[in-house]
Amino acid sequence: MDTLATSIMPHEKQNSIIQTMASYGSKLFGFIRKRVKSEADAEDILQDVWYQLSAVVNAEPIEQTGAWLFKVARNKIIDKHKKKSESLLDDLAPEGDDDADDMGYFKDFLLTESRTPESEYIRGLFWDELFIALNELPEEQRQVFTWHELDAIPFSQIAEMTGEKEQTLVSRKRYAVLHLRKRLYQLYKEITEY
Repeated sequence: MDTLATSIMPHEKQNSIIQTMASYGSKLFGFIRKRVKSEADAEDILQDVWYQLSAVVNAEPIEQTGAWLFKVARNKIIDKHKKKSESLLDDLAPEGDDDADDMGYFKDFLLTESRTPESEYIRGLFWDELFIALNELPEEQRQVFTWHELDAIPFSQIAEMTGEKEQTLVSRKRYAVLHLRKRLYQLYKEITEY
């Protein structure tokens, strides 16, 4: 199903939404689940996506349903993580480096309340690059970084969950941060040189 039309009757709209949910539900849930802390969070975000779909279908046609659904899901995930963005950006800024101010550029776009096309584009690029860079990490580093930074789980609790020493976890996160700083700085340079 490529298009959800608005000219169909309410019963047909409901059937169209149900068909869309059946077609995209498991893929969309998998996409969300990889990027959030728990199944409950993923289910909440998926429910928000379906709610937004039902609201939009009644107002305007959606030309590329799949692309639209994944974009909405990504935006909902970003909104969930946005609350933690400030401390995340502080952690990713290079320490004692003249380039530390460069990460302030991302702060301006990620933490601003304005929603300009430019700021939305930069936000999307930042989160896309962050998730790509996270996927490049060894599993243990990625998990520690995600749990500590994105899910705000203290090291002591992560140590209990994994059976690892806190110092080991801190070290793994440090390696993750170094990799992410490098990758996000490359994105910053690409944006500012463009």
